[in-house]
Amino acid sequence: MNDSAPAPTPAPAPRRVRVRAPELIGKGGWLNTGGEQYTLADLRGRIVILDFWTFCCINCLHVLDELRELEEKHRDTVVVIGVHSPKFVHEAEHRAVVDAVERYGVGHPVLDDPELATWKQYAVRAWPTLVVIDPEGYVVAQHAGEGHVHAIERLVTELEAEHGAKGTLRRGDGPYVAPEPEPTALRFPGKAVVLPDGNFLVSDTTRHQLVELAADGESVVRRIGSGVRGFADGTAGVAAFNEPQGLALLDGSSVVVADTVNHALRRLDLATGEVTTLAGTGKQWWQGSPTSGPAREIDLSSPWDVAVFDGRVWIAMAGVHQLWAYDPAGRTVAVAAGTTNEGLVDGPVAEAWFAQPSGLAVSGDGERLWLADAETSALRWVDRQGVVHTAVGTGLFDFGHRDGSAGQALLQHPLGVTVLPDGSVAVSDTYNHALRRYDPATGEVSTLATDLREPSDAVLVGDDIVVVESARHRLTRLRLPEEAVRVASVAHRTRRAATEVAPGTLRLDVIFQAPAGQKLDTRYGPSTRLLVSATPPGLLLKGEGAGTDLSRTLELDPEFEEGVLHVSAMAASCDDDPANAYPACHVHQQDWGVPVRLTEGAADRLPLVLAGMDDSAV
Repeated sequence: MNDSAPAPTPAPAPRRVRVRAPELIGKGGWLNTGGEQYTLADLRGRIVILDFWTFCCINCLHVLDELRELEEKHRDTVVVIGVHSPKFVHEAEHRAVVDAVERYGVGHPVLDDPELATWKQYAVRAWPTLVVIDPEGYVVAQHAGEGHVHAIERLVTELEAEHGAKGTLRRGDGPYVAPEPEPTALRFPGKAVVLPDGNFLVSDTTRHQLVELAADGESVVRRIGSGVRGFADGTAGVAAFNEPQGLALLDGSSVVVADTVNHALRRLDLATGEVTTLAGTGKQWWQGSPTSGPAREIDLSSPWDVAVFDGRVWIAMAGVHQLWAYDPAGRTVAVAAGTTNEGLVDGPVAEAWFAQPSGLAVSGDGERLWLADAETSALRWVDRQGVVHTAVGTGLFDFGHRDGSAGQALLQHPLGVTVLPDGSVAVSDTYNHALRRYDPATGEVSTLATDLREPSDAVLVGDDIVVVESARHRLTRLRLPEEAVRVASVAHRTRRAATEVAPGTLRLDVIFQAPAGQKLDTRYGPSTRLLVSATPPGLLLKGEGAGTDLSRTLELDPEFEEGVLHVSAMAASCDDDPANAYPACHVHQQDWGVPVRLTEGAADRLPLVLAGMDDSAV
């Protein structure tokens, strides 16, 4: 080799598509900024990542966790802005957004956008969606769903180098101002269980602890966990949790804990305070991961509640819209019900669809496992024969506060269920701030109590019911009323405007561009997957089902005026380095529920961005 030869000229980087970023508008104003209001001009010179989220959405909570490391690593160049874009009516309340920001430890500024103004300006179609804006104020990437932070970090590194060289990068502290901590005994408690001695054990979710309270429901007996977000076994002061939720007595001497953000089941020894791990690896389950096996070797996904049913610990696996079960005898874990598709479909457990199951309770005779299916605002149950049924609820987009016959009654994002002495079921109707009752004997729904602040669980104590008032940071004891409270009926649909599409032929394009330095992983066959269905089913004359092509021609029945297209997409990409025999691979996935209205002359193409930019829209 001639040492004097000039170095080869590096190939120019591919031109990055750039679109001027619309302004950030939100009627609710800014949170986590110390009262300051910001515009994009104020953020010029920084790399801005917009995280379109809503606090009911488990996938949004996953992305919050994914972003933490990136925020810390690039804190002097990157500003993450959470754009809160509500689905449910309750989520449009400013106080509820303030609570959620604290509840989930959001460590960046948040724009409260109750009217979805910024959501519409950025043409967002799914929760969560991440948008990257360069230091000059241009959108350079958009990603829907989870699993994209590795690609965004690579892009951030490129933008730092590019704009550092151009002199358009501005380093320094960001606009985040942490809120002052509140001195309460509990902080956004999630679930509770009555211990054999009459005390209560409560998951103190935001403080990453379990708290034992005396029988009065107020006096603190002891705290389990260091109080710092983490994943560690050990004694009460050493063990670490990460936003724990569900609790259930495993036997007379121990409690099983759904350690939600650690994607794990933990065991608390009541006598010693020792915490051990029963199931999970600490990593989140992704499509293609094992769904059964030795419990400590299988990934889980945001377990939200637990209950002992039919000899196993059933798990409300909110993160993948399924029910799983842990076998204490064999120390194994496996899927028990659900397909991972999000929606409301009854039938055999292997075919049923759930939507973020978040509360579990076993009937007094042991024949039914009741569950609160949060995103469909539904009360459902699984019988001993392995069939899923729905008592109350109709689907992803209908909710409200309406009593009466179960077929027309409405709930709003319930998180808890409690079996009452007469066999009826109390529902912690979280976003309605109410305790509701469903009577299987009559098929009627009534209201037991109102003016509860985000109730997330309840337990029976004699003739009383003790409610976990999560947003009031306390347990509230109520006498079970003989007659239900009467409330005015209210019905809502999701706030998102329907997308107008032409009847007949519709081209569905899921946009996926492998991140820079990566390629689609085709070593073992197609690396993409697309699943399409509709509500009502008759809306789709053609195009339903699964396939590997991310584009598909649909045929919509013009007899329908509106409906919902359910689209689930997945793509796997790996590092494109021939010299690396074991390249790092990543899964990108997202589920969309797209409300559509069939309108003559409307668009005949529906683009959904999984990762990249829709070049046809530029």
